[in-house]
Amino acid sequence: MIFFGSLLRSPHPYSEYSSFRALLHVAIERLCQRYKLALSLAVCLCLAAPVHASHPDILLETKIPNVSVATDTKSAANKVTADKPNDDSDAIDTPYNEDTLTIENVKNINGLAPTSLWQPELSEPSLYALLDAEFAADRDDKRRAVSIYKQQSFKEDATAVFERALSLSLRNERVEDSLQFAKTWQDQNPDHVPAWFYVAHLALRAHDYILAGETLNRILRYDPRADLSEILIGIYPNNDDDKRELLAALQPLDSEQNASLSVLKAGLLYQFNEPEVAIVHINRALERQPDYVPFITLKADILRKIVTAETVINYVSQARLRNPDSKSLYLYEIRYLLDLKQSEQAWKLLLEAHSRFNDDSEITLLAALVSLDIEEYASADELLNMLAKSPAYLDQAYYYLGISAERQQLFDQAKYYLNGVMQEDLVLEARRKVVAFELLDNDIDGAIATLEKLRKDFTVFAPDTFVMQADILWQQNESDEALRLLTRAARKYPDNEMLLFARAQLLDDKEDYVVKRTLLNHLQALDPSNLSYQLSYAQLLLANERSSEQGLALATAIIQIRYDDPRYDNDLHLQALNVLAGNALAKENYQQVIDYLQTPYDVLPTLRSGTLLLRAYQGLGNNDKVEVLLADLQQRFSFGQHNINDRIQLY
Repeated sequence: MIFFGSLLRSPHPYSEYSSFRALLHVAIERLCQRYKLALSLAVCLCLAAPVHASHPDILLETKIPNVSVATDTKSAANKVTADKPNDDSDAIDTPYNEDTLTIENVKNINGLAPTSLWQPELSEPSLYALLDAEFAADRDDKRRAVSIYKQQSFKEDATAVFERALSLSLRNERVEDSLQFAKTWQDQNPDHVPAWFYVAHLALRAHDYILAGETLNRILRYDPRADLSEILIGIYPNNDDDKRELLAALQPLDSEQNASLSVLKAGLLYQFNEPEVAIVHINRALERQPDYVPFITLKADILRKIVTAETVINYVSQARLRNPDSKSLYLYEIRYLLDLKQSEQAWKLLLEAHSRFNDDSEITLLAALVSLDIEEYASADELLNMLAKSPAYLDQAYYYLGISAERQQLFDQAKYYLNGVMQEDLVLEARRKVVAFELLDNDIDGAIATLEKLRKDFTVFAPDTFVMQADILWQQNESDEALRLLTRAARKYPDNEMLLFARAQLLDDKEDYVVKRTLLNHLQALDPSNLSYQLSYAQLLLANERSSEQGLALATAIIQIRYDDPRYDNDLHLQALNVLAGNALAKENYQQVIDYLQTPYDVLPTLRSGTLLLRAYQGLGNNDKVEVLLADLQQRFSFGQHNINDRIQLY
């Protein structure tokens, strides 16, 4: 059975029209392949059969010349003579026989009467109508093409026409309209089994789960082991309500002998946290197809909810040994081991997979990354150099070779590799690291030159480079020059929020209050949900009015966002705590500063948090805490040449 994307298939031969239908099939296939219009018209004229014409005298009345074309190969040498109306018009004489087709030679096609006047209403699909539909489709008049095909599909022996009509409908109409058409056609042709599959699939896509359940049940009664895989492609619902409706429609169906339906039930039950029931259905599917990898991995997912990790690994390992050429099972087991933080075991299995699939770049890259993760730098470099031989993976190989060199503190080597990265989704981060290395060497001019070259080579990253360059100038105590740079960049990219926000952050909260407030209000209007804009606005308000209710409300709302909320950002959370702590310190509420920051500093110490805490302990006169915290700050955040890692991290 050809599914939805099919063109017209060869129709079943009819008793007295088989040759005619064969010619129709050839004509339509040529039209579907978009041959030139001239060839299409030639086919149309060659197939125009007057055996169906209801007005034989039209030729005489309109005085249109007749052309008789003999289909017998022996007539090729027939004599051509001239014949005019009243013995004055030209004509071509060819001996007549049974196999001769008469074709009308028409000079003005637009002047003809509609097709319905040239031929009677047929019980089968009309050749003229189908050609008209194909011409309409070729001219992008999809509505006319679909309409004609739908009309013709309801005639006798029109299965191929129905499939073509459905194909056009799916491309040009809503799925609900296609379902209505398919259901109507199926009702008229109740014994056409493929139509059941079409209706079931479209009902699932249209979320008509009652109709889908009824149709699937009919299919399973006809053949309990019917392959439903194509029906189920692309129909999985996105929201929980639709998933529940689908599961409710499937539950009454007997899927014991049908693997694809069992798997669909298992997947839905697994998502609704019913693994004990789901495992029953997936086991039924595996009885039919025990080595089918998607079924194996789904069972492994279900097992992860009801058995120990060791049991899951044993199950996947055994399945992998039965299917030694399955890359998917290797990757599943490796990723599960990584999820379990068993990096050493994952690395060893990756090396085994690499030796088996030595030409597979995906496995080579993953093995290199895990090698980096467990600090097996020699293995990582070897694998990445192998990967660099593939042009498609060259940039990724260079990027991670740079990371490997950085971790080994081979900074010149790291710069070499990172400067060689040209892939757009990696180049910005690669050059950012290069700039950091140059700043470590106090090569300010080199860092700015790197940014200027990046800006020239990748204009899409120009705003990023302006912001990074302004940050370098700010670190060099050239705030005015940084502000001028961002102002010029903002004129060039007036709608870039990154540039506007960077410029706002360089403005002083008190001296530039009006300009900064205007900028932040504009940014919040552009993106009202942006928490960074809200926090910066809160800081501005509190810097100018310590008791600003709006400022306190904005900052407090950010620290109240739960860690499992998609909006949660750890850095932003800490910045909000610092803003509130700084406001409390200004009010000499020292204990509140400690309440805000002591725990976060213990977990993730930062210079800003440590400084605020130090001043709070000084305000309370707690000299012991002051000494301990001061020593910790000096050790952590000294910026000498020897503390390279902190410099990179802070930059």
